[in-house]
Order: sequence, then structure tokens, then C-alpha cells
Amino acid sequence: MTTIQDFFDEKIKLPSPPAIALKILEAVRKDENSLDELAKIISADPALTLRILKIANSSLYGFPNPVDSLSQATVLIGTNALKNIALSFVIVQDLQDAPQGSFDLNLFWRRAITSAVAAETLTEQIGLHDEDLFVTALLQDIGVFLLFLSDTREYIAVLDEKRVSGKSLTEIEREKFGFDHCEVGSHLLATWGLPESIYLPIKIHHSSRIDPAYDEAAWVLQQSDKIAAIYHGIHSNSKAIAVHEELNSRYQLPDETTDQLIDAVGEKSREILDLFAIDPGDIKPFSLIMQEANEELGRLNLSYAQIVLELKQAKQSAEQLAMELKMANDSLRELAFRDGLTGLYNHRYFQEVLESELDRAKRYNHPVSLLLLDIDFFKKVNDQYGHPAGDHVLQEVGSTLVRLVRRCDIVARYGGEEFAIILPETGMTSAKVLAMRVRRGIEQLEIQYNGQPIAITISCGISGSEGSDDASRSTLIEQSDLALYKAKENGRNRVELFQA
Repeated sequence: MTTIQDFFDEKIKLPSPPAIALKILEAVRKDENSLDELAKIISADPALTLRILKIANSSLYGFPNPVDSLSQATVLIGTNALKNIALSFVIVQDLQDAPQGSFDLNLFWRRAITSAVAAETLTEQIGLHDEDLFVTALLQDIGVFLLFLSDTREYIAVLDEKRVSGKSLTEIEREKFGFDHCEVGSHLLATWGLPESIYLPIKIHHSSRIDPAYDEAAWVLQQSDKIAAIYHGIHSNSKAIAVHEELNSRYQLPDETTDQLIDAVGEKSREILDLFAIDPGDIKPFSLIMQEANEELGRLNLSYAQIVLELKQAKQSAEQLAMELKMANDSLRELAFRDGLTGLYNHRYFQEVLESELDRAKRYNHPVSLLLLDIDFFKKVNDQYGHPAGDHVLQEVGSTLVRLVRRCDIVARYGGEEFAIILPETGMTSAKVLAMRVRRGIEQLEIQYNGQPIAITISCGISGSEGSDDASRSTLIEQSDLALYKAKENGRNRVELFQA
């Protein structure tokens, strides 16, 4: 089972916290003069200073008089809250330029900031004094972003499955990876040196784990996420109902008060999103959302039974469409990394995996070896039996190679009649043993095409990272190719090791 640490070691380069964030955290850890030092660090960045003054004068805090200096803001807001606001600005800014692919980073931060505003507004309503909850809510789904970066193709498949299966995102993540985005995000923030009061509520807020010290904070995260979904997600109505029920059950808040709270979050979020330089999109006050929904219902001249029937039919159609779309996406993802003729991994996938295995080999000081194989006199097969026979030979060789190697080995069609096999955690001696088995297996292969037997052999060149501190992908390929050329020069149907 892959652990969180394995994930960070093998799958993704751990994002570093912004330099100014480290300075802010270090200043707060010091007992003496932390307030002055924090103000000094922030004031060194005029843009950050201006944003903090704007947020101090925003409706999020609602101070009666204007706050016109950083020292005044520091006194009014407090060291911890000021630290969290500064960290929020710095982290959001730093992760704006990350590679996005098909990931809607603007929507991600729009929802995260709305969630942070919701957490701040909710804690004020229920009288919970926790200055960390703004930044905690802001970063509660940072693990989603990291999982997407780690394996975009796999994580898009996770999101597709969520849409069609009815399972929760965290449930599918645990099935696929052995952990969920809450644990990933919590681990990152712990590594960055953020306090437990921030990363532990994130870790448990979508799980059944119980931690009396942070259960209240985790509950606030759950509700803030639902409120953010009202404005930036789907099923707004069901999310609103859930928030009403939770606040009434836990704090006996009447529906009118909860409506006002959700409404206030929408109004404040537009203002705060602007301070973070995030496009707020079409975010409407909750009261307007409800008003439009009621007006639409009023225009429907349908019976309850008709509405239920249409909803059921629409749901069935949507589920069928989503399932078909998922199957199509799965097929496209598979096709993108498979050779159309042999069904083996293609050249592109081979290059990516070899790079990944070399990185892992360097990190753990384990060897990795590469075999390049070429079918001997393949042109004669095409000339004598025809190109369809040649294609059949390639298919037979590909399927035989998969049977002859270990489950952990990666077999790819390198191009033409050439194949490549990546052998993780394998030294040159073991690689030669496996290569000899492959050579014999192909030599003994009985290929029939239109009743005609076709005998073939292969030549193989081997290289490896063993004994080299700077082995690169291009180096291994070049060395295997030289060894393969030597095998052909020495008579073919043989295996040669690269000799420096």
C-alpha cells in the first residue's frame, strides 16, 4: 500500500512554500517581538501591505473606523489573524502560475476563497474563536490540486467516476490511491511548518476520525465547503438544505438566520475575491438565487407528479450520458498511451515511464535497467510474406514479450520492429538473465500465418543506471542502442551489455 510519504517521494515534487511565507511563520514562532517582526516582513512587500489594509477595511471585519496603517491593522486584527491573512495572499499568489492542464484553477481558488469567507462568517455567528479557520478553509482542498498535478490522467478518471458512481470524492481517492486529498493537503501543510490547528482539521474534515481538539473546526470546514458549493457548484438547493439542517441541529439557528448568513457570505465573497485578484464569476447573493428559483417555480404550470416524472427521466438520461462519457474518456486515455498495432505501451509512454523510474532509482539508490530489442531481418519477413504477415509477427512478439517478463516490467513498442523493456530495481546481471530468457522465448516462438510457419529471432542491447550517479534517459537509450548494434554486428540472435 502506497503511503502519503511514498506519494510525495515518487509522484510529485513537493511544492515549496513561498519564501515570504517561511519568514512569516518563523516570525510568529518567536515569542518576543513577533508582532513587530511580522509587521516588518509584511511592510517589505508594498502589494501585500496594501491588500492587508484593504481586507482590514472590508466587510469581513467591519471595523467602525478606517484602518489606514499596517501597525493599526496589526493591533486590531491580532498577530495570528494577520499571519493567516498574509499567508493566504502569498500562497494563492504563488500557486497562480502552476501548470493547469484541464484543471480550472480560477474556479478552484474562487471556491476556496468563498469557503474561507464562509468559515470566518460562520465562526462569528456561532461564537467560535478560532483565528486559523480562514486559512484552514482556504486550503482545505489543496490536496485536490496536488493529486491532479501528480497524475493528471488518473485524477481526471477519478473525477469522472465520481460523476457517474454516486460515491464521494474521498471514497474514490482512497480506493485508487490508498489515501484522500484531505490527507495529502494536511501532509503538505505540515511539511511546510504550518501549525496543527490548521493542518489537522483539514485531515479529518471528510473522514470518520474523531479528534476532540479539532472536531468543531472540522465541522466548520464541512459547512463552509457546502456554502461555497451553493455559489460555485452544482446541487445548490440540496447543499442549502443540508446547511440549514446542520445549523439548526447543532446551534438551533432558525432558517431566517441561516439564510442571512449564506447571503452575507455571497456579498463578502465578491469583495474578498477582488482583493485576491480572482475573477468572482457570476456569484449572486443567496437571496437572489432563491428569488429566481421561486419565480421559476411559479412559472411552471406542472403537477407534482409531472415534475417528479420529468426529474426521474432527466436523471436517468444524465446518468446514462455520464456513464457513456466516462467510458469514452477511459478509452481515449488508454489509446493515448497504447500502440495501435501491438497493444503495447507506445513510445511516448515509454519515455515518460523511463524518466520516472530513473528519478525513483536516484532517490532510493536502486538500479534500473533498459533492454532495446530488434527483430532480426524483419525486412525479409515483409518481403517474403507481405506486410500483413509482418504486422502479425509484431503482434505475436509483443504479446510474447509481455508473457516472458515480470509484472513490474514495462514493455513498449519503441518504433518499427524495435521494442523496449524497462526493468525497475534491476541490476545489469539480473537484466542479462531476463534478456536471455526473452531471446530464447522468441527464438522458440512458433508463428503461423496463413498456414506458413515464420521463424524469427531478436537481438538485444542492455544498459543500466547501476554504478552511475548521473544516468539520464537519453544516456540509457543511447547505451542500449550501442549494445544492440554490437549484438547485430556479432551475428544477431544474441544479447550484449553496454561496455563503457
